[in-house]
Amino acid sequence: MSQEESIKLIVTGIGTREIHRGTTLLEVAKSFEDKSGLPFLCAKVDNDIRGLDFKPEMDCTVEFLDYRHKAAQECYRRSITFVIARAVLELYRNARLVIGHSIGNGYYYDFSTDVPVSDTILSYIHEKMRTIISKDEPFEKRQLTRAEAVALFKKEGYPEKARLVQNLNSDTVEVISCWKYLDINFGPVVPSTGFLEVFELKQYGSGFVLLFPSPANPKIASEIKDQPKIFSVYRESKEWGKILEVTNVGRFNQKIQDGTVSDFIKTAEALHEKKIALIADEISRRKTVRIALIAGPSSSGKTTFSKRLCIQLRVNGLRPVALSLDNYFLDRAHTPRDEDGNYDFEDIHALDLELFNHHLNELLKGREIHVPKFDFSTGQRKGEGTPLRINQDQIVIIEGIHGLNDELTHSVPAQYKFKIYISALTQLVIDDYNRISTTDTRLIRRTVRDQKYRSYNAHDTISRWPSVRRGEERNIFPFQEGADMVFNSALPYELSILKPVMEPLLMDIQPDAATYSEARRLLRFLALFKPLDPKEVPPTSILREFIGDSSFHY
Repeated sequence: MSQEESIKLIVTGIGTREIHRGTTLLEVAKSFEDKSGLPFLCAKVDNDIRGLDFKPEMDCTVEFLDYRHKAAQECYRRSITFVIARAVLELYRNARLVIGHSIGNGYYYDFSTDVPVSDTILSYIHEKMRTIISKDEPFEKRQLTRAEAVALFKKEGYPEKARLVQNLNSDTVEVISCWKYLDINFGPVVPSTGFLEVFELKQYGSGFVLLFPSPANPKIASEIKDQPKIFSVYRESKEWGKILEVTNVGRFNQKIQDGTVSDFIKTAEALHEKKIALIADEISRRKTVRIALIAGPSSSGKTTFSKRLCIQLRVNGLRPVALSLDNYFLDRAHTPRDEDGNYDFEDIHALDLELFNHHLNELLKGREIHVPKFDFSTGQRKGEGTPLRINQDQIVIIEGIHGLNDELTHSVPAQYKFKIYISALTQLVIDDYNRISTTDTRLIRRTVRDQKYRSYNAHDTISRWPSVRRGEERNIFPFQEGADMVFNSALPYELSILKPVMEPLLMDIQPDAATYSEARRLLRFLALFKPLDPKEVPPTSILREFIGDSSFHY
């Protein structure tokens, strides 16, 4: 082939391949096999994630990704949710399928039809999905003007998609289709439905869960994970959405467009305050409770929540006292190490559990303790410590990642403890068929905060995020169902506030950076939201913990 017609691909783990310009990555992938026996689902092309329908136009580096990679898992989920939406459209023209939150390694769906969800209905949907997958039909894409996309979605009966597109700050929209089902292209999908053989449907609550392949063994579907307390909070968030009269991004953008968002924000913040007051009331009602333990994953807003909870406890006649776990770290010489030999400060055994438990029991007996002071620069305790004693009207507030783990307070009887789990469980969906990831919301919060208060750029924060997530999976999520109450710190308007701050940080990440593909993905996601002025955020809002100008001192 001539030099003008050919380009070179440096394929990770394979070597250099010369191909015709205009050849798809799928055609390239077919020329070799993945040793894992798993199909390639998408690819990383010069640090950007692409579908296998992508046609390189110049020399580039390509890494083909199977289900063992996070980006490929996202591609699979995006594709299989497309198939289930199409299956329901074929079977039940007058039904409404609405995507919800994640449950384990699956998505929860509400399904409104003439009869309740049953195993019979799920078997029909399952069979239709299998038929669609067996036909191996391609996902087709086309570029439309914004006006064309709005007209198309209205014509085909997707008013919420039309509303979303109408408010996009873009002149063009890529639309993806398979049979008569249409959607906005939110990211790479697999080339055709035949790639999606592994899934399962399980009834859950009043709806059902679509289960994805297990990360440990992608050839089988994941098991359903029962999370009744977290599920109840998600259901509560849906009720909040009804109160606010906004359940998706398109409707929220319309409020910004109409100039009615200010009252919406005040109502959302009032719902937060009411929930915090209810938690304080429950603590006060349990007369034996002397210790409140607060835990949650990164960027949940634990610190601001703790301060607002203290105010509500004071309203109820209690005097809260904070006790910091940071002062109970073991001296550096006794700190456990992780598998790479680095100090593991997130391991619960990095804390002096015996001293901590002794101090708690002494406080409960009305005795004075001396709270140690840990010097992080030397990795040792210093001084004699600060004296502390509590009275009957005082309650100890302890905030930290291990708060829900009973090992932290193993010697304290259960009746003295009240455990609170906090996380940002996003209420909004993009539309009925596309959800917003809770993890993305927290990552955006953390990136904004790290840049403002810790001098970390977006690349630094995104690079550390997988390690943060591993720590959460080990130290926090296994204990969340042990909470007495759960608080959802997400605010339905927050991504519009964070967007103007976050976008420039992401744009600073260069194409040669390992985090470039994640930055591009987050930029595409934030493009769905209209921006909001931070002055709309109240000074006591949890959001102020991340953007600054809080009336609380941290």
